[in-house]
Amino acid sequence: MIKLDRHLVMATALAAAISCGYSAVAQDAASNKNDPAAAKIAAEQPYLAENDAAMTKMMDDMEAKPTGDIDRDFVVMMTPHHQGAIDMAQAYLRYGTNEQLKRIAQEIIVDQQQEIAAMKIPVGDPLPPSDAAPTQVTPQTAPAGAMKAMSPDMKM
Repeated sequence: MIKLDRHLVMATALAAAISCGYSAVAQDAASNKNDPAAAKIAAEQPYLAENDAAMTKMMDDMEAKPTGDIDRDFVVMMTPHHQGAIDMAQAYLRYGTNEQLKRIAQEIIVDQQQEIAAMKIPVGDPLPPSDAAPTQVTPQTAPAGAMKAMSPDMKM
């Protein structure tokens, strides 16, 4: 396993712990159906599950066997880290409601895709396919009324 930067490991572990904690709270809240706050937390469960899956995949994919090539090992470790940020931002776009945070999530997706491509060039890895940035996503299982209509003149 590649030795990871202590701060990166701590930040990632903290994010995973928070995600797991929210998931546990949502499960507790789902059992109390008469509490409006509990219902709101239970409605957040699809987002929390998707975010938790993204975090778990990122952590699993970051485990890499050292090759002796520091440059390549760095790219191999950082690519899933950046992809995890993309996956979490896409989850937010599916379920989040704050327009300012949605724009930030869109920027995260574009920036992280560009950084993945930029890291692959120096080590000679093939670039990812040249697809449009997936910054406009729709909920797969969002509750009715969870997504607000967007203004037709809103720029993405």
